[in-house]
Amino acid sequence: MLKFRGRTLLEWQISSLRSAGIRDIVIVTGYCAEKIIYKDITYVHNERFAVTNMLETLMCAREMCDRDILVAYSDVLYSPALVHQVMHSPADIGVAVDAAWRDLWLKRYGTTETDLESLELSRDNQIIGIGRPVATSEGLHHRYIGLLKFSEAGIRDLLSVYDAKKRNGALWQQSGKSFEQGYMTDVLHELILDGRSVTSIITQGGWYEFDTELDYEIACGLNLDDIVSTS
Repeated sequence: MLKFRGRTLLEWQISSLRSAGIRDIVIVTGYCAEKIIYKDITYVHNERFAVTNMLETLMCAREMCDRDILVAYSDVLYSPALVHQVMHSPADIGVAVDAAWRDLWLKRYGTTETDLESLELSRDNQIIGIGRPVATSEGLHHRYIGLLKFSEAGIRDLLSVYDAKKRNGALWQQSGKSFEQGYMTDVLHELILDGRSVTSIITQGGWYEFDTELDYEIACGLNLDDIVSTS
């Protein structure tokens, strides 16, 4: 609900999705759900938001995952052009990754050696490793954004891996977290281990992430017109 250039981050996201032709939008709420009120949006509430993580939040909307879908993190601005690129990917499981991430990190942090996680691609741009904390940016050519596309077949693969994990109540292999504390990158990692294709959708910028107050202060001084425009 942070306001940036006169709109909340969610308003900017809704605008980008609608500009790309998407009308069926679902927001899964948690903390302060009563403050999130926008027209023509479907709402689902994660009643256990305080003790679960993002994968469980997504599963609250499971009944609506019966067609091609995009999954978007709520603290990330993304341009209509990036939404269009992701939604038109032919991949069954497509993950947006930024090849120009170092430029953004230098603006945000003044260095590329912080807040790092693994992202490894094969020669044909399939993701073969993702989400492991790493100490150096050496060899990191792309950055996970938090914008994903699943076809109907991709959703079936996701739910198959998720349900098998839930039956066993096992820890997530990548993060070591408990089942209900799983990240999206945890389930992507296990989809890869299960032999499913997870395809990178390579972009050059077109997004901005708000993790801290400093991110907001930096964003106010940046030219982000390729992502948001009040015109």
